[in-house]
Amino acid sequence: MGKPLALPLPGLDVGALAAASLVPPGGEELRVLDLFAGAGGLSQGFQQVGFRVAGGSDIDPDACATYSRNFPGAQVICGDIRLPEVHEQVVQAGRGVDVVVGGPPCQAFSQVRNHSRIIDDPRNSLYREFVKTVDEIKPPAFVMENVPGMAQMGVLEQVKEDLELGGAYRVIARVLDAADFGVPQTRKRLVFVGIRRDLGESPPMVMGSEATAYLSLVRHAKGKYAVEGRRDEGRAALLMEALADPDNLSVVSTDQALSDLRGLQAGRREDNMGIGELKEAESAYQRLMRKHLSGEIANVSVPRINADTVTRLKKIPAGGNHRDLPEALTARYISGEKWGPSTDSGKLVRAHFYAYRRLHPGMWAWTLNTKADSAYHYRAARALSVREFARLQSFPDHFVFTTDPRRGPLPGRIDGGQAHSRYRQVGNAVPPLLAEEIGKAVQATIRRARQAACQE
Repeated sequence: MGKPLALPLPGLDVGALAAASLVPPGGEELRVLDLFAGAGGLSQGFQQVGFRVAGGSDIDPDACATYSRNFPGAQVICGDIRLPEVHEQVVQAGRGVDVVVGGPPCQAFSQVRNHSRIIDDPRNSLYREFVKTVDEIKPPAFVMENVPGMAQMGVLEQVKEDLELGGAYRVIARVLDAADFGVPQTRKRLVFVGIRRDLGESPPMVMGSEATAYLSLVRHAKGKYAVEGRRDEGRAALLMEALADPDNLSVVSTDQALSDLRGLQAGRREDNMGIGELKEAESAYQRLMRKHLSGEIANVSVPRINADTVTRLKKIPAGGNHRDLPEALTARYISGEKWGPSTDSGKLVRAHFYAYRRLHPGMWAWTLNTKADSAYHYRAARALSVREFARLQSFPDHFVFTTDPRRGPLPGRIDGGQAHSRYRQVGNAVPPLLAEEIGKAVQATIRRARQAACQE
């Protein structure tokens, strides 16, 4: 199928690998290396299963600062993995790990033409680094996540073939939605799981609640929204019941995720708050997020909000957007204060659909992006704090988002300032609860293979 992998990658010595890595299980601690780690969503999920995080790599110094703070026992390599010295550090950090995970950015999936391979395209050099690193470390398993659109771009089989490394790995690919795994946010990711062929196991299938296939937020009329079932009525009814139950962790709504933080005010400058100031947990999800929290909860500052936005939000119902505004509030400026880019028409335009969106308390959130105004609170006229973003991504409350203390431009740093960096780190992450389920399946597969090897 297509040309062979266009990389000078060494061959796989299965015999040597079997002798080196198929050790007695005995509940041994497995280790994971995270490439293109960002803040560490994949690492956090695998750690929650019991993996030890051996190391993480990213080019962004702010994300590296967050990673270092939350995984103090891990080796953090901050730099461009395409540089030989950085690549070598990553490989050394990953020697002997059980799983390599990562989500390499890929730029040229939709431009594949004339049977050219995406791994040959210079724009996909980071993807090539992931494949190359897996081949050099040769872990028992790997997980690569990416945009779900790849499955519709005609390159899925190419990627699968690249990751198989000439038959050394068995690989499967599935689109998973985080909301099906107890995350209060819909976020689809295409996940490739590879298991080294000499383990004698197939890659595990990860299954969730399938709530996203049976429940949806429906707009009936201007200002009228409701959570409703679809397809199989019986299955939808059971999932609707689970979603409404604050003690059920299989499907979680935004209110179940955020209600204990409702006292936060727009313009709050203090970023930390004593746990004694927190309202009592009101759901199983909130209790789960607080499980290892002590002392203070971080990242609770809230952006300021201008008068025009407050006026509009008061007229937008939970779950709604600018289409629910009365005509009088569709003018670009209401109070006369000029802020943000103006429009030729003097009215709100299509882009403002994403600028005035209020969460619905009885439904999970839509996919968050990297900006603070990508979602407004369902009750208060305000944006969300970084902590509330993190709750919707399923990061536990003890996980702190920070930035490199050095000011100004740094190699790999994205402009925008400290606050934007923290929102971006959360918005770009893989939800830890989704990563946890993947980690459980991979962990069970590796241990089953090692148990079988010990019994031979």
